[in-house]
Amino acid sequence: MTFAGFLSCRALLLLGLISTAAFASTADHHYAKDEHVELWVNKVGPYANPQEAYEYYTLPYCAPVTKHHPDEKGEDNGRFNEWKVQNIGEHLGGHALRHSGHDITFSTDKANTETCTTRQLTPEQTTAFQKAVRDRWFYQMYLDDLPVWGMVGEVLPATKAADGKESDFAFSEKDDRDRLDHILAQASDLSDQSDWKEYIYTKRNLVISYNKDQIVKVDLTSDPKSLQLLKPGIQIEFTLEVSYEVTEEEFHSRFDRYLDHDFFKHPIHWFSVFNSFMMVLFLIGLVALILLRTLKKDYARYGIVYDLEDAGEDEVDEDGKPLVAGEKVEDAGWKQVHGDVFRAPQFLPLFASLIGSGWQLIILTLGVILFAVMGPLHGEVHEERGEVFHAIIVCYSLSSIVAGYTSGSFFKIYYPTTPAARRNTSPKGGTTQWQMTMGLTILLTPTLTAGILSFVNAVSLTYGTINTIPFMVIIKLFFIWVFVSVPLCVVGTLMGRHARVGAAGGKGGATEHFPCRVNAIPRPIPEEVPWYGRPAGLIPLAGLLSFGSIFIELYYVLTSLWNYKFYHVYGFLLGVYSILTIVVGMTSIIVVYFCLNAENYLWQWTAFGSGASTAGYVFLYGIYYFLFKTQMNGFLQTTFYFGYMSLIAIHLGLLCGTLGHWAASRFVRAIFQNVKVD
Repeated sequence: MTFAGFLSCRALLLLGLISTAAFASTADHHYAKDEHVELWVNKVGPYANPQEAYEYYTLPYCAPVTKHHPDEKGEDNGRFNEWKVQNIGEHLGGHALRHSGHDITFSTDKANTETCTTRQLTPEQTTAFQKAVRDRWFYQMYLDDLPVWGMVGEVLPATKAADGKESDFAFSEKDDRDRLDHILAQASDLSDQSDWKEYIYTKRNLVISYNKDQIVKVDLTSDPKSLQLLKPGIQIEFTLEVSYEVTEEEFHSRFDRYLDHDFFKHPIHWFSVFNSFMMVLFLIGLVALILLRTLKKDYARYGIVYDLEDAGEDEVDEDGKPLVAGEKVEDAGWKQVHGDVFRAPQFLPLFASLIGSGWQLIILTLGVILFAVMGPLHGEVHEERGEVFHAIIVCYSLSSIVAGYTSGSFFKIYYPTTPAARRNTSPKGGTTQWQMTMGLTILLTPTLTAGILSFVNAVSLTYGTINTIPFMVIIKLFFIWVFVSVPLCVVGTLMGRHARVGAAGGKGGATEHFPCRVNAIPRPIPEEVPWYGRPAGLIPLAGLLSFGSIFIELYYVLTSLWNYKFYHVYGFLLGVYSILTIVVGMTSIIVVYFCLNAENYLWQWTAFGSGASTAGYVFLYGIYYFLFKTQMNGFLQTTFYFGYMSLIAIHLGLLCGTLGHWAASRFVRAIFQNVKVD
């Protein structure tokens, strides 16, 4: 077996194990009569801060004394201390499922009530509960893989709550889930309500709806009449009442109630996609105008000039003006830089690694979106905890070979045009830069990502949240990177180095891959050019157009990430991703054309920057979203938000920059393929 074959087998084996653990089917949840139904407690935390989530028993809740609870002698022989076995994706998603200790059975003919009583609350425990109530904390549980949410308590005027009338505790929402959705819309400022008191819910009603032998729906409501004033020294009796209802809803559609169709399929969403599509048509028309009219005139002028010089006869231009034989007519605009336009960009190893990493992200993003779109075939990704994270890990690992190949082939094409290559005629010349290119491709993106995540994880660990990535998960991710991603990237780089790419029929040397010869001495770049010929003036405009095509969809994506909504319209996302690809390509072509017309042949970093500038606007929009669309607060949540927004901006910049460079590269090759040069 060859070395490459060995690496491929090892990669497939490791990823196969990951996929098996991630995508095991849980679609056949059938229960026999009186069979035990697991209730897992997941997290508790402030509703305004999604990432500030703690383990459920951080608050001094109690668990019922059942066969699943440790006995009074202190022997941990019950399931109360059992943690649900989770895969990598669930850990990365911030889940920490612990058995609730409740003994719930599939007994459809009777209700079940379980109670537990806490010990006398200490001042510290009372303060913890009071802080949770005042900061609008909620908790989350899972039953049969269906999530339910409940509120810890309410802040109410002490004068109204003293008599305990039912009307004082009446709310307009039908259950805790609806109440959580509206809780942040309340206009009252609790900081100015010092006479209000904290009350805790002590009774929960869990209604399980079933169809034959399958659980279809779970509703959790807190009884307003059970609100109890929090104060030190009291004992709180918590009650969970479980009842069953028959429903005609089908099992396969049980997750639809969690999907906000009115929000994601709002007419504004459709209009935004249509608006982006019209922008695509406009840009395509603009580029077509450049290609069919402006370039046609350029080709006609250059062709007339060279025909005149060859034939020595009088000619006229397209406007009918005579061209005198033997008169030397200077080239103008982009034609003048034909000897420098295919020169290697500055910092070639770095640029090649950025292009390689960008292509990896393009394939990764497309692969994950297509996997989500095909959800009806293998199971909807929003129904399985951590499935999207697993898809990202698998696609990233396998696409490493794309990063290696594209960076290696790009370096192979442009290295002969560098001054170092011209000075070094040894067959082994450039070995150091080859190694640098491969090393940067392997390390650049993972290092940036790991650095930001390490800082965020350290802050999370300091606060003790469940969003802290466990050490064993970090070790597993490191092994996947070392034994799958790195070898595939090395193999891809070697393939790119030895691949036959570029123009066919080349004569070798620095011109083998290009339609024009690269001059040994670079020509000076004019300094006095209008603003539309300067990259600094064009790049921000290109990014603004690209951002304009996606910002509505970006709002929906950010809302899903930070506001407890399940993103499920992956068809929209695929369409917007396609529109973004076209818009970035078109704007980069326009920017490069204006720069070449200004006789600026340093187009490669300009093209990359035109696409990458989109990420700057995305990050600025992220700041706006944080300030005006959320009520996040505190150092922990701010660190999480801007840490992840930085990751989104960096990776989107690499992706769009690579798309812009690819489109501009095809454009530059196309226009210089047909010009006559000496």
